[in-house]
This record gives sequence, structure tokens and C-alpha cells, in this order.
Amino acid sequence: MEEYIEAALAAGHIQPSTSPTAAGFFFVGKKDGGLRPCIDYWGLNAIIIPYSYPLPLVPAALEQLRGVRIFTKLDLRSAYNLVRICEGDEWKTAFHNTHGHYEYRVMPFGLTNALAVFQALINGVFQDLLGKGVIAYIDGILVYSKSLEEHVLHVREVLSRLQHHHLYVKLEKCEFHRTMCRELQRFLGFANFYRRFIRNYTSVAGPLTSLLRGKPKKLAWTDQARAAFQQLKESFTSAPILRHPDPDLPFVVEVDASSNGLGAVLSQCHGKPGKLHPCVYYSRKLTATECNYDVGNRELLTIKAALEEWRHWLEGAHHPFQVLTDHRNLEYLHGAKRLNPWQARWALFFTRFRFTVTYLPGSKNGKADALSMGFETTSESTRIEPILPVTAILAAVRWNLVEEIQCAHANEPPPAGCPPNRIFVPPQFRLQVMQWVHEAPSSGHPGIQRSTQLVRHRFWWPSLTSDVEEHVRACSTCAQTRTSRQLPEGLLEPLPIPQRPWSHLLVDFLTGLPDSGGHTAVLVVVDRFSKGCKLIPLKGLPSAMQTAEALFLHVFRNFGLPEDIVSDRGSHSLPGCGDRYVLD
Repeated sequence: MEEYIEAALAAGHIQPSTSPTAAGFFFVGKKDGGLRPCIDYWGLNAIIIPYSYPLPLVPAALEQLRGVRIFTKLDLRSAYNLVRICEGDEWKTAFHNTHGHYEYRVMPFGLTNALAVFQALINGVFQDLLGKGVIAYIDGILVYSKSLEEHVLHVREVLSRLQHHHLYVKLEKCEFHRTMCRELQRFLGFANFYRRFIRNYTSVAGPLTSLLRGKPKKLAWTDQARAAFQQLKESFTSAPILRHPDPDLPFVVEVDASSNGLGAVLSQCHGKPGKLHPCVYYSRKLTATECNYDVGNRELLTIKAALEEWRHWLEGAHHPFQVLTDHRNLEYLHGAKRLNPWQARWALFFTRFRFTVTYLPGSKNGKADALSMGFETTSESTRIEPILPVTAILAAVRWNLVEEIQCAHANEPPPAGCPPNRIFVPPQFRLQVMQWVHEAPSSGHPGIQRSTQLVRHRFWWPSLTSDVEEHVRACSTCAQTRTSRQLPEGLLEPLPIPQRPWSHLLVDFLTGLPDSGGHTAVLVVVDRFSKGCKLIPLKGLPSAMQTAEALFLHVFRNFGLPEDIVSDRGSHSLPGCGDRYVLD
């Protein structure tokens, strides 16, 4: 932090500030190991008048590369800091940190108009070369030519103009004279151009792209690759018709993530009344690291991936666009106060766009859900099959339990005591409702109180509380995995060493088991000398007298009276019966 402040002050990029406002300042890591300064300009960006300078369309730029054989990629160094902020407006960019209060004299990274302003600058530098050997996208420049001799002239002209305008490239991120790919790469490049028209393109083309890993000299053509090649060719003629994006209409981005993949749909409303039509599909498989993300971070990653994919349409759009997700917590994305390092990098990227996040239940987010589910893995077969027909989009599969309950109300209407905002559950559906809430993968087998709250949120019946408590106590998964979180009371003392079998016993209860012949509990008796174990089935948690009778009937009668019995001194153990058993 101190090094950056000193360097920025020396370069004249920042100056001490007396501004009445200030934004938060922090660093995020770059891919090359460096640090990028980040400033939270959410409040400032919300009131800035957007500068809607058009960004280059990637599909249109790719069309210019027909017949081209040689490429050079250039990346500008600290490009934004070469644009001067209007004199008198520096105080608006103020930020603070542990070293003081400062403001920018040059354009910082994070302002909503930064991309559009720099695109206008770079277009002015290469105005007569755009489309004639040069493609400029913000701080990235692509020089292309059909021959090496022509390419040398193009690169020389580009570097000359950059030097004249005091713009400099970052050598470690530049690639010079890249050559044309081979036949398979040419075909995949052609297919990739049309990927937005092909649902689950990544899965379909997977066998072909895997052949190019490691830069092999000879391709090992397989049946899977041949089938993928044929399927891609068929998809070019059978893919569903999409609407062409209209920059004058607002966009809608629908996103969803599964455990193995993510998917998104870019749509727009057309006609009166407005009907949502898909413009582009996007999907990809999650990496091994991304599969370890929790649900919220996978959904956030999907938003980032979709905005990166459709950046040329969404960045600098005329209207703010809407992001639809089935993860409700992302509605508060803009107001998040605590972010980890990679979330901070994503938040910095989001400042380039004007959008709102809206919750959409998963049952209504069928298109994006289907795309994300296309990457579910299986160890039994490696054959790639589309999750849906190419010509149709289906909603996610749902369990129609609520509809079944409402249909049953025709024969058994809700009683008068049923709250108006809850659904009365007839007796034949109550077990299904409790299983649905308690045993769902997203629930994680909550405890009695939490399970009761979840059921009561939507449903009602008179004995709801007791039924849920009984169901949770009888859950076999909970009984096997849940452990006590309380520390043992008092100091531990060594137990005496037994001198004969069944003279010193350990006694405890195992409860909450699934019903078996009317038995739901077990009295466990262990001999500390031989480690022998006696299991006594019980129909429920017994009283102290019933415990004593069970021990006498199954243990004392066969092995004699013990010298001592160790238990947890609960009300159901022998100490709870006092002298009554001795008197009897």
C-alpha cells in the first residue's frame, strides 16, 4: 500500500484530498502475481450519467479475420491512467486508506464510464486502421495480416502510433506473429463462432477439443470424436432460431449453476405484450477447484462468467439490465460489506456494468437450469448425451406435492383453525411433507426446532410440532451422525480394575432408532472385564424402575449382582429409582 501511494504521488496520478467523500481502497491479485488497486465506487457510479460509447462487437470483429494467417496481440500498460480527469472533478474520486486521504488526477479503474472513455480514445488513435489490419478492444489490440511482409508493416504502423500518443505496451502480455491453426483447430474455430446457437456446445465439442490437449503431432481419431463431429455439423442446421440482440432494448440475463456446470441465457422482450425471447445460450463445465465452491459462490461465478461472455453487449448498454437467479442472497450483492479476495476481484469487474439482481425460483428458471445441469458426471458411461432435445427448452423437474395436497382438499377441506397463509396437510401427506423438508439435500437434516420452522413456513396441521419432533428423533441418519456438543461435567477419575467377569458394568441407552417390531430403543450393558456386551431391546425410553427390571431379568439373573454400575446418572438409570427397587 505504501509503495503504491508513493509511486502514484510521484507520477502525479493522485494528490492529497480534502474531499467530503471517500471510497474504500484495497488490492486484488493479478494473474501475473502483481497487485491491482481497487476502489469501491458503487455510490459514485450510481449517480454518474452513463457515456454510451459503443464497444466493438466480438462476432463482427471475428468476421474481419476471414483469410488471415498471421496475428499479433498487444496489451497496453496502465492505459486508464493516461486519461486526465476534468479539472475540478478530482474530489469525486477521493479514497482513503491507512496512509491518508487522496484523490485521483487521472482516470482510475472502477468508474462506470472508464471503459467507454478509453474505447473512444483508442478508436481515435487507430481510426483509419480499424477493420484494415487492426482490431482495438479497450486496452487490447489485435493486428492481423494475410502475409508476413504485410504484417511487419501493420505492426510497425501500430507501434509508431502508440509511441506518438504516449501509449505503451506490456511486453510480457504481448504475442507476436501467431500462426494459423491446423485443420481441426480451423473447424473448431468455425464451430465456436456459432456456439451461441448450439445448446450445450461445450459438451458436444468436448471429444474434439480433448484431442488437442498437449499439442500432439498426430490426432488419435476416436468414435466419440467422429460422433461429435457429425453432431456439430447437424447442429448448424437444426439449432433453434434465436433473436438477434437489439442494443436499443434492455437485456435480461438468466443464470443457474449446478454441482458440475453453469449455464446462462441472454434474452430480450419483444412485441406487445412483451415476450422474453432467447438471444444467446452459454454453458461450460466447472473446473475441479470451482466444484468445491458453495452454492452462493457458484451462482456468483455464473454471473461473472455470463457478463464476461456477453461483455460486448452488456458493457456500456443503453439500459440497465436484469440478472435473474434462483439464489435469493445474491439480491444483496451490491450492498455486501465483507468479501474474500476473489469476490473482491469479481466485485471490481461488476463495476463495469449497470444491472440489478432479481430472485427467480428455480422452477421458473428452466432454461438456465437445463444448461447448467448438462455437465452432471457419471462413472458408468463416457457417452455425451444432450439433457434436452435441441428444439425444445423444458422447465426443471419438480415434485408436485403441493398440487397433490391442494387436490386432496376437495375431499378433506381445511379446518376452521387453519391459518389463511398456510396449506393444510391431510394425514396421508404429512410424512411426505416432513421427509421433503427434513431429508432434502439442501436442508442437511436440521434439528427439531429448525425442521419445525421449515414445515410451519408453508404448511399446517394440528399436531405439527409433535409429529415433526417424533420424525426427527426417529431419523436414522441423524442418530448415526449427530453427536453431543457438550463437554463432560466434572473431573475424570480412573475406574477400578475388575477382578472377575460381570462384576463391573457400563450401562447406557441407544434411542431414536427406526421402529423394529415396536422397539425404538436399546439398553446397552457392557462388562468392563471381558468387554462382553448385552443388548436389550426396549419399546421406548424406560423409567428407572423399568431399567432395573430389565437389568435383573436379562443380566443379574444370568451373571449375578455386580459390584458397581457406571451410568450417566440420568433419570432413566438406576439412581433414579432410589430405594424402591431394594425394598421390592
